[in-house]
Formats: sequence, C-alpha cells, structure tokens
Amino acid sequence: MSGSTNHTRTGSARTFRHESRIAAPVAELADWHFRQGALDRLLPPWQDVRVIEDAGPMRVGAETVLSVPLGPVRKSWRARIDEAVRGEYFVDVQVSGPFGAWRHEHRFEADPGGDAGASRLADSIAYRMPLAPFGNLGAGLAKNDLEKLFRWRHWRTSSDLRRHLEEGPGRPLLVVVTGASGLIGRQLVAFLRTGGHEVRTLVRREPVRDAGEYRWNPDAGSIDAAVFDGADAVVHLAGAGIADERWTDERMQVLRDSRIRGTTLLAETLAGLERPPAVLVSASAVGIYGDRTEVADDSADPGDGWLAQVAVDWERAADPARAAGIRVVHPRIGIVLTPKGGALGKMLLPFRMGAGGRVGSGRQGMSWVGMDDLLGILHRTIVDESIEGAVNATAPEPVTQVDFARTLGRVLRRPAIAPLPAFVVRAMFGRMAEPLLLEGVLATPSTLEDKGFRFETPGLEGCLRMLLHGVPPEA
Repeated sequence: MSGSTNHTRTGSARTFRHESRIAAPVAELADWHFRQGALDRLLPPWQDVRVIEDAGPMRVGAETVLSVPLGPVRKSWRARIDEAVRGEYFVDVQVSGPFGAWRHEHRFEADPGGDAGASRLADSIAYRMPLAPFGNLGAGLAKNDLEKLFRWRHWRTSSDLRRHLEEGPGRPLLVVVTGASGLIGRQLVAFLRTGGHEVRTLVRREPVRDAGEYRWNPDAGSIDAAVFDGADAVVHLAGAGIADERWTDERMQVLRDSRIRGTTLLAETLAGLERPPAVLVSASAVGIYGDRTEVADDSADPGDGWLAQVAVDWERAADPARAAGIRVVHPRIGIVLTPKGGALGKMLLPFRMGAGGRVGSGRQGMSWVGMDDLLGILHRTIVDESIEGAVNATAPEPVTQVDFARTLGRVLRRPAIAPLPAFVVRAMFGRMAEPLLLEGVLATPSTLEDKGFRFETPGLEGCLRMLLHGVPPEA
C-alpha cells in the first residue's frame, strides 16, 4: 500500500486529502465501506471513541453519533450522510461536534495504472477549527492527528481486504456468533460483515430480529435453533471475563459454568440438526498449558491447575459436535492486545504514570496476539477446512513478562522499572494472582505457521506502536 497526503489552507478554511493505492478491485473497496461494520473497523484503537448511535446500513440522511475525547472532557459528534453513490463515493458532514465545520468525501476510484486488481482510496476533508481564529491554535495538532488517523485507516482497510480476498471462501457465508458484544466479538462481527458475510448473533436479552439477533440462555438450556437455518459456521466466544472480578468460590463457578454450559448447549444442538453448519469454532485459551518454562506449540499436553482443567473441560464440551461429524476448531487464545480493554487496557494507566515494571520474577511467559491478527486467525479457522482441533491463536514471538514491560515502557516513552513483588500481587489479587499474573506460558502458533498464515504484527513492539501510536506495520 502506497499513499500520499496533502494539506491546504485559505483563510480559516482548511482542506486535507489522503489517498492510497489499495490491492483490491474498486468494487470490493467500495462495498467494504458501504457495508455495516465499517465504522467499527475504522475507529482508531488509540482513541476512546464511543459509538452512541449507529446509523446502520449506508443511506443518505442517516446519522451517527459518536462520543470523542477532547483532552479531559468528551464531546458529542453527530454526523450525517449527505451524498452517496454506491460503488463510487459518499459524503458525511458534521451536524454538530468539535469542528467549526466538517465535510468528508470518501471516494473509490479505479487504479490509474489500469490494474483491475487494484484501486485508489481517496479521503478529502474540508474543515474549519472551532472559534476561528482562536481555534487555529489547535490546527497543528489537528493536522498531525488527521495524518496519523488516515494513514492508519487506509492500512486497516487494505489489511482487511487482503485477508478477505486472499484467504476468503470465494462466496458469502452465514456465520453465527456468540459473545458478539464482547471485546473480540464486536470486532469479529464488523470484520465479517464488511467482508460481505451475513452474521447472526445469539444474545441473552430480548433479541432484535432485524439486527440478526436470536435468543439463547445457556443457564436454562434454551436456544432458538432457527438461528442455525442455512448457517455455514458458528463462532463461540461467549464466557464470563476471566479477570473482571476477584476470584471467590462463587466467581470461579461462574467462570466455569459460563464456558461449559454454553459450549455443551451449542454442541448438542448442532449435533441434533438435520443440516448443521460445517464448522464450530469454539474458543479456548492458552491457560490450558498451565505454568511452564518450555515453549508450548499446539501439540503440547495440558498443564496443571484449576484454570488448565477448566480449559480442558471447555474443549471437551464440544465433543457432541465432533461426534456428529462437524469440524471443530479450538483457537487457544492468548493475551489479546487492544487499548480498548483486556490486559493492555488495564496496564496503560500505571505504565503511563511510570509505575510499570516487573511482576513477580518477570520470567513468566506472556503469549500475546494483536486484535487484528486474532480476527484473521478466527477467519482462517472458519474457511480453511484443513484446520481442526486445537490451534494456538497467538503471535509467533511470545515474550517474558519483564520483556513485555520493557517494550511497553519503550513504546510509551516511560520507565518500566517499578517492581511488583509476588507477595504484593497475591495480597492485591488473591486467588487469581498465580494463574493470571505470576504464571504463564510461551505458546507458539505452529499450526498457523505451517499453513502459511500471515501475521500483520508478529513482533510485540510493532504491534504496540500500531495500537498506541497509529504506526502501520510497514511504516
């Protein structure tokens, strides 16, 4: 992907243009932007932008409301689609928000060199800073932010399209997803929909059928089996957050039940269908390997401890689907990196304050994976019929905890030398301290590497720079 940026100014009016050559046909590029989910895929991970109202499918007059951070406060930003010609361009304008004025044209053009497999993506923005001329004091920051944002947006667009075109099934699929409102699930749904696939979701609350929602209740053993009519695949991500609450006996039972019951219900239901989906991708975790110093590839035996046993039982709960001849894949997911939440989201504040560093011995393994690569892994397990059983869903370069801390500190330009002794960790976190913070494993994705899977961010520092500073991997 190659790109160029241009800024101009006439009085208080400013224009910004960023264009890139994308290795995808122009129709694919345009369709990706017009499909539901594009907004979620284009929100920058380093900014806490929240979707308050989603316009849904692209149409003239549709409005989206975002909550955007402006220093220590937040500002509502309402945007409206003013023009749209499918396959060519669309325009959104600010109705109200942080700028004095804003008009953004997204244009999709054929490759100037005549390559039918490539296209040009051009974003042109006409804007004014608020309270001109006083708002011009922030114009330099706005210029830098726009350059960073659109360089990253064009990279993500190119990356997503590459995965769909190079690794896709060649036809639209119907995929059922559980845990769709979670950290991973929301991005997976957006990734699949922008790739042209239909997604249905299983929810516990009252479903919105027009949004493709169907109801289930694993605790009650109930599920609306109509969700599977015509489905090609099921991706099961639902489960209580492993580190959301302190571990008591009751919480540990919830963690176990939320995994075993949901998986059992899905597997038994799928096994009883006359025409079941071809594949069940049922999440697992690298915690299955327990605490070990040696590298663990996909063929490694399970380890010891409560967390490892839960993971073993979690995978076994899918046996009814396996016995029915359904291809079952267990992505053993590592520490998913995104500033939006999870482990990295919790680390950022102390590290930015200079309070990050070694935890316990610091020698425990941290098997991590960037969110974009995890989505690619899940997509690959759906479409690649040769992948079955356990697959380590981790980056190829796991690190020790102390190396992770040093790398994060370097990316944030902060010292990472504040130790957190093991006895303090145990006092602070109780029963979750050992398996989640003081123990670990160096898991490697041998199956994915053997299959030629391409990681966008195989190295930790490159992944963190992309997530926290918007630096595309090839930059």
